[in-house]
Amino acid sequence: MRPGALNLITDIAGLRVGNADDAKVRSGATVLLGDAPFVAGVHVMGGAPGTRETDLLAPDKTVQEVDALVLSGGSAFGLDAASGVADGLRAMGRGFAVGDQRVPIVPGAILFDLLNGGDKGWDRNPYGALGRAALDAAGRQFPLGSVGAGFGATTMDLAGGLGSASVVLDCGITVGALVAVNALGRVCDDGGRFHSAPYEMDAEFGGRGPARLDPAWEPYGDRRQGQSTTIAIVATDAVLTQAQATRLAVAAHDGMARAIVPSHTPMDGDLVFAAATGTRALPDPVWDALRLGHAASACLSRAIARGVYAADGGILPAWRDRHG
Repeated sequence: MRPGALNLITDIAGLRVGNADDAKVRSGATVLLGDAPFVAGVHVMGGAPGTRETDLLAPDKTVQEVDALVLSGGSAFGLDAASGVADGLRAMGRGFAVGDQRVPIVPGAILFDLLNGGDKGWDRNPYGALGRAALDAAGRQFPLGSVGAGFGATTMDLAGGLGSASVVLDCGITVGALVAVNALGRVCDDGGRFHSAPYEMDAEFGGRGPARLDPAWEPYGDRRQGQSTTIAIVATDAVLTQAQATRLAVAAHDGMARAIVPSHTPMDGDLVFAAATGTRALPDPVWDALRLGHAASACLSRAIARGVYAADGGILPAWRDRHG
């Protein structure tokens, strides 16, 4: 495997990412947009998720493709970001056809960033506008760190952020990850070495080697249930059914567990969407499906580290300020 040309999820042809954020509110939204509808699945392992339209992604449901996926800050308020995206897609004529109407299918997930020091005393929910702005900004190139859904994110001891990574398998299939890291757990040790380091490519987050965590270490902090969450999307250009996309999301959670210690806690709403644009058939349906799962987990692990590595400080210091 090797990184894609951009080392972003948009190395998958037909996918674009847009971000919008509000410095006063210290929050934002991120959209993954397909040039055409794409197959999607989801898997949740955290104990405090916040989601929209995820039931539609079950393999037995009528709708088998979506128009976009949304990650947002704002806790339950942030679910409105997907409404802003849906409004924009409807204006473009996109969506599931029902008679003479088009209904955009836009599943979403949120993270909790309401206690990060921003001004949350709004009279009107800002997330619909942020979602629409993120859609309008969608493109192949996008920055990492304190942008979009990762703008006001935190981890146990450092600023969180938006991360992405990609990989091209030997068979030519591309896999990518996009993640907003707002974890209860830690992503690196006291020396700034990332748990994701065994999967690092080309010193993409400092090349410092693996974290050295005392096996007797115990998590600390004072966050209550529902105040953390890492939300992610893994994607591929492979042809997958909705059931196979769901299994890809399940496999990708391994990357979250490798990058964040601890992960999938009762206080996190950890969730992974999977997307498949379906432009490349799997040469070997059995072994290449296995390789896809491994690639997705490794990509997600790298993306988590890259998001924190690129972040700016807020109520918690940035990695670069403490370790750079």
